[in-house]
Amino acid sequence: MTHDTAATVLPLAPGHWTLDPFHSSVNFTIRHLGIAKVRGRFERLEAALYVGERADDVRVTATIDLASVDTGNPDRDVHVRAADLLDVEKRPTMTWTSTRVSGSGADWTMDGELTIGEVTRPVTLAVEFGGLVDVPMDGSRHAGFEATGEIRRSDFGLDFAPGLLGDVVRIQLDMQFVEPAGA
Repeated sequence: MTHDTAATVLPLAPGHWTLDPFHSSVNFTIRHLGIAKVRGRFERLEAALYVGERADDVRVTATIDLASVDTGNPDRDVHVRAADLLDVEKRPTMTWTSTRVSGSGADWTMDGELTIGEVTRPVTLAVEFGGLVDVPMDGSRHAGFEATGEIRRSDFGLDFAPGLLGDVVRIQLDMQFVEPAGA
């Protein structure tokens, strides 16, 4: 069923929401040798969420420090940062800019553009709205989201070792944002 979300009133207060970096993560999974999965994460990210009155007014931006990759194996991480894979000297960051948000209830879709180095490609993420909660310690209100999707390494010129590493990279983002003060 298609929803006209342009006029959908959102359950979030309008304004600029800030990322709670202590409760947010960017994770990925890639196949190794076609038989096993390697999981990793990026430790350093910045993100912002702007909420307007309707879904059409929502904007999300994020910047991820590619040198902060952590696969649980320091030697592998050095290789992932090297010139034949991520090449963090030439491609220090990965950026995301949303272009459209649609959906209703807990299930949403976010279209956007992902840029790695000089290459920008459209990517669609499935977004689950986890809800809102007032944090007792400081009275702030947090919103939680999980976003999932896939990219192909080859679409971004990251085509080292086909067969050794899978082309498809699965992405999972767990994000918490803090409501604007006075909302």
